[in-house]
Amino acid sequence: MKVTNISRRNLVKGLGATVSTLAISAPLSAKNTMTNANGNELNALEDPRGKYPQPPYKKQNQPHPGLASRMDPLPDHGEKSYKGNNRLAGRKALITGGDSGIGRAAAIAYAREGADVAINYLPAEESDAKEVVALIRAEGRKAVAVPGDITDKEFCKKLVDEAVKQLGGLDILVNNAGYQKSNLSIMDISDESFDATMKTNIYALFWITKAALSHLNPVPVSSLPLRCRPMILQKTFLITPRRKRRT
Repeated sequence: MKVTNISRRNLVKGLGATVSTLAISAPLSAKNTMTNANGNELNALEDPRGKYPQPPYKKQNQPHPGLASRMDPLPDHGEKSYKGNNRLAGRKALITGGDSGIGRAAAIAYAREGADVAINYLPAEESDAKEVVALIRAEGRKAVAVPGDITDKEFCKKLVDEAVKQLGGLDILVNNAGYQKSNLSIMDISDESFDATMKTNIYALFWITKAALSHLNPVPVSSLPLRCRPMILQKTFLITPRRKRRT
């Protein structure tokens, strides 16, 4: 009798490959109708590769700070796709740069998770901010809009004070707003541009966090949805990666 020796590693690798094949085979078709053990029909699976705009994209330029509503194709911030589960019910959040990009996505997600949300943005971004405010209110949550320039130390304190006043407190701070101007050489960077970069990306975080810290209480990370879990400092406030604006 012929005996074949199969190592545990090879056996596991073979099983893994089989399971992987089974796991990825279903989504590859355009649409699949599936049923559960009780025979109930489940939502059809869709191939995500063709659901969204594909490059190449046409070149586009806007004066600083730019508007999301003028981009083609329009960015997807989860306006139609994000489904909340009330995991931030009763929380109150302040998000800088909340009119577009990561800030807008966070504002939509937080509202759909049950939080009241205050957003900050530049006055020139008012039209984008109005769309975000409408999306927050559509979820039955309170929306607070506080336009202003966070490179101003006094405004940073005023921003926090206004958010706390109108929201009735503060549980979450998202320091998202950021500034970046591309240059081919360091010799092309003006003192004004360098100053704006430092004040927006570093000073403002310090000023806003310092003003907000006394209002914040510890929040269990486990209570937050994955999309709402940024880096946590001192277990008291939340900071997401800053979006970068290019001009």
